Amino acid sequence: MTRLGFLLDSDSCIGCHACTVACKSEHDVPLGVNRTWVKYIETGQFPNTARKFNVMRCNQCDDAPCMKICPTNALFRADNGVVDFQDDDCIGCKSCMNACPYDALYINPETNTAHKCNMCNHRLEVGLEPSCQIVCPTEAIKIGDLDDPNSEISRIIARDDVAVRAPEQNTKPKVYYRGADQAALDPTRTAIANDGMIWADTLREPTGKSHPTVPVAIGHTPTDLTGVVARTAYTTAHSMTWKEKVSGYFVTKAIAGGVMIMAALQVLLGNADSRAAVGVVPPMIAGAFLAITGALLILDLKQPTRFHFLITKGNRQSWLVKGAYVLMAFAAISALWWIAGLADSPGLLKVLAIPAAFLGFATAGYTAFLLAQCEGRDLWQSPLVLPLLLARAVVAGGAAYALIDLFADVPDAGALRWAFLGGLAGVALLTWMEATFHPSRHVEIASFNMVKGTFAPWFWAGVGVGIALPAALLILDRAADISNPALAALAALAALGGMFASETAFIRAGQSVPLS
Repeated sequence: MTRLGFLLDSDSCIGCHACTVACKSEHDVPLGVNRTWVKYIETGQFPNTARKFNVMRCNQCDDAPCMKICPTNALFRADNGVVDFQDDDCIGCKSCMNACPYDALYINPETNTAHKCNMCNHRLEVGLEPSCQIVCPTEAIKIGDLDDPNSEISRIIARDDVAVRAPEQNTKPKVYYRGADQAALDPTRTAIANDGMIWADTLREPTGKSHPTVPVAIGHTPTDLTGVVARTAYTTAHSMTWKEKVSGYFVTKAIAGGVMIMAALQVLLGNADSRAAVGVVPPMIAGAFLAITGALLILDLKQPTRFHFLITKGNRQSWLVKGAYVLMAFAAISALWWIAGLADSPGLLKVLAIPAAFLGFATAGYTAFLLAQCEGRDLWQSPLVLPLLLARAVVAGGAAYALIDLFADVPDAGALRWAFLGGLAGVALLTWMEATFHPSRHVEIASFNMVKGTFAPWFWAGVGVGIALPAALLILDRAADISNPALAALAALAALGGMFASETAFIRAGQSVPLS
């Protein structure tokens, strides 16, 4: 078994784009997306300046995060070590695009499936070289077996000073660069100059706004960003993959899980005999919002008719697949709860309370492990994500019960309001910690974009509308001699609306840092 890799000689590259054109021709790559492309950076100050060229592509990682997160095994490792893909199995979930630390994957607009460089594996299998290697006029692209010490690239890697992209991600990339400027390999060290980029017709979206994943400086000029040592003169823009449907999915499953957590709390408080407010209505709300969650997940797929592949072709390593099983288990216990409520069986509700609460928290929190598999998005790797999602489940459950209280007699409503308020306090603390602590440069830039940059209106709406306003209303409600369901209901609506705003800021900011 071989272990093929690339050596890209930046000292020899002349930036001719022959590799890009050959790749497009070989694979019929549509306009607007690329399997391989040439990045230009410019260093120095006039008159001592230099332009440098570097080929960007899939790094064929030995520990490939795209393979781990792919829910249907559409990304797989061939016998020669190449990370290849199978169109027929791809559901277009786009998770691989967020898992890749190198911006190497894209959704083919003609097939609606994920594509990337596969080293022209169909050529390798019949003894031919990749098309990019053949056309390179300066032989700057070399391929070889990294496990063969006598191969040309093994000798070069052993002899010369070479580098890989994002080594801190520990993906064990098999694309090595000789003579590359570190600024070219680390996109957070470059910025777009005020005069823009050459030939960059993919830089701006139809709205005219700068693309969120193009390198930008913190502040108004590149000099405002400490550590910027070069400017990017040409690159390929990469689209944001997860947007409002994913933000909505965070909220809907928080409501589904949260309302059953609060129902379980009601049982533990001795209210299992409250048929409507404990036995019947909560599982109905959970079921409705689980259905909305499933609809959002399916609608966000580029191949929605293949959603059942999550089960029939499921990759058990992927938290998309594990999450699907969590949702099914939660749906099952919610259905049992509803049957017990209809049958007016408080004894059965007492048996179901702990499993229902556990699966409610699992439903709200499993996404933290999914985000952790998105290794290209450092903001999402925070250990605060799981407790934040669990605290939001408590908030969502308290909000749901505050709305139920408008239409049904909710026992121990005061205790649930205190839980609601406690959840808000937890969310406030964790949000502050999330916005304050920056363990890496990537997280620092993403946090800036979230708190002070492009997505700041969403973030502060989440803080003001989603935390401060409902907390004030609940404190006012608790301070009154007689509980006011209308105040609590208003707090509930504000909390849920603010939750969507917060998730929007978090999800989009996490994808705002360039990876190539």
